[in-house]
Amino acid sequence: MMSTAKSELDRPRTLVLPPAPYALALLVSWWLERRNHALGFDLGRALLPLAWLLVGAGLALLLWTLYIFWRHQTTVNPYKAASDLCTEGPFAFSRNPIYVGDWLIYLGIMIWLGTLWPLVFAPLIWLIVRYGVIRHEEAHLEAKFGAAYRAYRARVRRWL
Repeated sequence: MMSTAKSELDRPRTLVLPPAPYALALLVSWWLERRNHALGFDLGRALLPLAWLLVGAGLALLLWTLYIFWRHQTTVNPYKAASDLCTEGPFAFSRNPIYVGDWLIYLGIMIWLGTLWPLVFAPLIWLIVRYGVIRHEEAHLEAKFGAAYRAYRARVRRWL
């Protein structure tokens, strides 16, 4: 039987494909709003620029993060082993810039859909991403990079 530390060196033991909870929650939110209208809001076009700004900022953050992964020749795939510890660019202010970007996109789409249903699902998404994905990625990074990762973790917050 393989030890936990050894297995974490191979790859993260990620339980969920990270975009899935966000996408599922938005789909269910859209469906619930069409059926129920209980949490809908109609602000006309007043908040549409905010929605686009959030989605654009989220996409920009994702692209910046992907660029840093590419420069370090490491993977963005949550099921594969990291080959390098990225600490620059967006990683200088968040250990999880992709997930921050996902939240920005999620909130932008919530506004665009005109419903607060996504807020109902937000705590569940946070739990799934935090414990089904991030916990395993962090364990992998600590097993693989040891003291360097612990020092990075001590100076950079998980989210913002």
